[in-house]
Order: sequence, then structure tokens, then C-alpha cells
Amino acid sequence: MRIGVVSDTHGLLRPEVPPLLEGCDLILHAGDVGDPAILTSLEGLAPTRAVRGNVDGGPLRALPLTEAVEVAGHLIYMVHIPEDLDLDPVAAGVSVVIHGHTHRPRAERIDGVLHLNPGSIGPRRFSLPVTFAFLRLFPGGVEWEHVGLGL
Repeated sequence: MRIGVVSDTHGLLRPEVPPLLEGCDLILHAGDVGDPAILTSLEGLAPTRAVRGNVDGGPLRALPLTEAVEVAGHLIYMVHIPEDLDLDPVAAGVSVVIHGHTHRPRAERIDGVLHLNPGSIGPRRFSLPVTFAFLRLFPGGVEWEHVGLGL
């Protein structure tokens, strides 16, 4: 199963991104969407789940702060701000924690749980790269890849 993981669009879905997400089985947005039209666009590519970020107001306030998604025998837990993680991922049986907020790509295994920040595909922040990630789930394993847009 191939999952596109994005975060921190802040109202900007760069035109380079949708073609790269075509063919995904699922898209996960880790918050700071910024514009409901972005979720509509992503839904046109694949089923999309999103959590609310700290800048998501208006209709985006209806998004949950956290969400657990079970996919291909793996439990994925999404939260925008990593410090707001409100459970013990190991005790909860989580395979992957996905977060955003920092705009900084991250993939770190902590006690066997992958903590993944896809980075940001929205407006550039400081000198950080513009990135998203692919997550591949298979029985007994998880692989990821950060994709830089070279912008």
C-alpha cells in the first residue's frame, strides 16, 4: 500500500505535487491545511484524511486534532504538533506517528515506532526544503521516502 504524506500546505498546493501523488492508495495531511480547497483537490487523487493544525480555522476547525488510521494491518496515528502526542505509541500498538508543524523532514524510529514528518509543501519557511513523503506498508514492515521538490 502506497500512502502520500503531506503537511503544512498553509493554503498552497503547489502544482508539482498532485501529479506526484497520483496512484496513491491514501493521502494523509498532518495539519496546517490553510484552505479547504486543498483537501478537496487531494480527495480527487485518493481518499484523504487530515488533522487540524494550529493555523486551521473556519471550516477546518472541524478537523480532529488527532486521528488513528488503520491501514494494511498497521495503526498510524496523526497529530500536527509532535509535543501534543497524547498517547504512548508503543502501548497503543502504533506503527507510525505522523506529525507536521516544524516544516522539517524527519524520520526517526523510537522504540520501534516510526515518527515521520513529511516536511512542508506549502510556502517556504526559512531555508528548509520543500518536501513530502511516501509511506509504504506491507505485512511486518514500514518503509518511507522523503521527496524533495528542489524548490
